[in-house]
Amino acid sequence: MLTYDLIVIGFGKAGKTLAAKMAAQGKKTALIEQSKAMYGGTCINIACIPTKTLLVAAEKGLPFDQVLAQKDAVTSRLNAKNYAAVSGAGVEVIDAQAHFVSNKVIEIQAGSETEQLTAETIVINTGAVSNILPIPGLTTAKHVYDSTGIQNLDRLPERLGILGGGNIGLEFAGLYNKLGSKVTVLDAGSVFLPRAEPSIAALAKQYMEEDGIDILQNIHTQEVKNDGEEVLVLTEGETFRFDALLYATGRKPNIEPLQLENTDIAVTERGAVKVDQHLQTSVPGVFAVGDVNGGPQFTYISLDDFRIVYSYLAGDGSYTLADRQHVPTSMFISPTLAQIGLTEAQAKEQGLPVATKEIPVAAMPRGHVNDDLRGAFKAIVNTETKEIIGATIFSQGAQEIINIITVAMDNKIPYTYFTKQIFTHPTLAENLNDLFAI
Repeated sequence: MLTYDLIVIGFGKAGKTLAAKMAAQGKKTALIEQSKAMYGGTCINIACIPTKTLLVAAEKGLPFDQVLAQKDAVTSRLNAKNYAAVSGAGVEVIDAQAHFVSNKVIEIQAGSETEQLTAETIVINTGAVSNILPIPGLTTAKHVYDSTGIQNLDRLPERLGILGGGNIGLEFAGLYNKLGSKVTVLDAGSVFLPRAEPSIAALAKQYMEEDGIDILQNIHTQEVKNDGEEVLVLTEGETFRFDALLYATGRKPNIEPLQLENTDIAVTERGAVKVDQHLQTSVPGVFAVGDVNGGPQFTYISLDDFRIVYSYLAGDGSYTLADRQHVPTSMFISPTLAQIGLTEAQAKEQGLPVATKEIPVAAMPRGHVNDDLRGAFKAIVNTETKEIIGATIFSQGAQEIINIITVAMDNKIPYTYFTKQIFTHPTLAENLNDLFAI
């Protein structure tokens, strides 16, 4: 049996960062990844980076084959860069599948060969996989894809159906609409973007429909099947016909291959690895980081998971899950929709003393400069403590602007500070002056 100081299962953001850091400090470290195509993790290979690369290429008006080629070039480059960074730090990268045979013993398999490994510290970093709803035909019909498969088509579908109106579904809707597909979103929910401010959600739906995307609510799919090369989606009300179908019905922690039943590692009711404030599982010395522990499924949360575990292993353990503050989000539709904190309705439900303000981008000079008047800014503040409770930025560059507000919220900077902050001009960010003049 091979013995290490640290074993990391999975090449995601938290695990690879921790592996490189500990190896550089002289720890004997192994990182196990079952697929060379996943060096660097989900974000780099099948999620954030390739999808945003596809979007940028599509916005340039490139033909479909060049858009895919651009995506492949970027992911290949970053995949190789990540392998070089980790191995260069002294990490032993093992290409194999891994599962637990006991609390601290892992068996790896590559082809017909198997080996057992153990370590004082083991980190589970296996990410998430597509959630597959029990819809007959969903996994057996032709031309039906998850969010990974839809990025690797050999031709552009004329008609694309999307099951799911969440972040993944709507981002792909915008992408394939720009590429030239006729896109129809079939959302089982009754409300479009239910976690967003209603006024902003209404604008987002309006813009997507103006761009030619059909968005249908309360659609309950009963069966998926083929009619020749067409994909038929049978619902309670009617049958839809597409050339390709994407199911974007969420992602769930990837724990099945780990065979955790061979261990004392506890799992939550929702199928995530259960962790404490240090991200340690019910087995001392075994940690779970990234999407597999059931936290928000963002690569920047995975990076923060690294900070927590590293604080425990190499520091004083003072940084814990309880210290994580406000988490901003960005949905890359057109324009970008970024949010942080509470909505107005949520703040009022909590009985907080609130004031709000919403400003349309059409009232902002930079919107006119950009020749794009779509979107709005909205802020919710506590009138007693003067703290920012929440904000929504729906505009070009929202993914950047939201980070300014995050810093203010984390550091309890009063919203009144923004009224006298000096911003460059003409920018969209300068409108935070007026937004917080509540």
